[in-house]
Amino acid sequence: MDLASYIRDIPDFPKEGIIFKDITPLLASPEGFREAIDVIASEFEDAGVTKVLGAEARGFIFGGALAYRLGAGFVPARKPGKLPWSTTRADYELEYGTDSLEIHADALGPEDKVLIVDDVLATGGTAAAKRHLVEMTGASCAGFAFLIELDFLGGRAKLGEDAKIVSLIHVE
Repeated sequence: MDLASYIRDIPDFPKEGIIFKDITPLLASPEGFREAIDVIASEFEDAGVTKVLGAEARGFIFGGALAYRLGAGFVPARKPGKLPWSTTRADYELEYGTDSLEIHADALGPEDKVLIVDDVLATGGTAAAKRHLVEMTGASCAGFAFLIELDFLGGRAKLGEDAKIVSLIHVE
């Protein structure tokens, strides 16, 4: 199945010069969404994944479905102040400053093997912060899964040479 055919390019969004990759047509297609989840799950079904970590908001969509498919728990990573319990926080660099993600302090432990999921791998800053969150808890990273990878931004390099990275669509 050509999953790229489900992705819509939106020029100049959210600002001029950016071509936004709109995944909503894929999410709206039962066949396309199922195929994306099934292909990613097949790459990690023997990895011993116990938890799937996804960041708001689109990471929740893929993460929840993959956790269900892999028989794992789901851990939401959110912006600061959005989670109601004690949290663990990782800061990361953006081209215009810094940002942070948090998970519940008791969401992961040393016995967990975590699949980190998001819709797009761009510069790699957010994904690297998620890996840092996983490692801060003593859990191990089973790998990363993305629907789309923007290869020209080189984000893969920030995730570590040892990382298993699965991206279904590559944009050169």
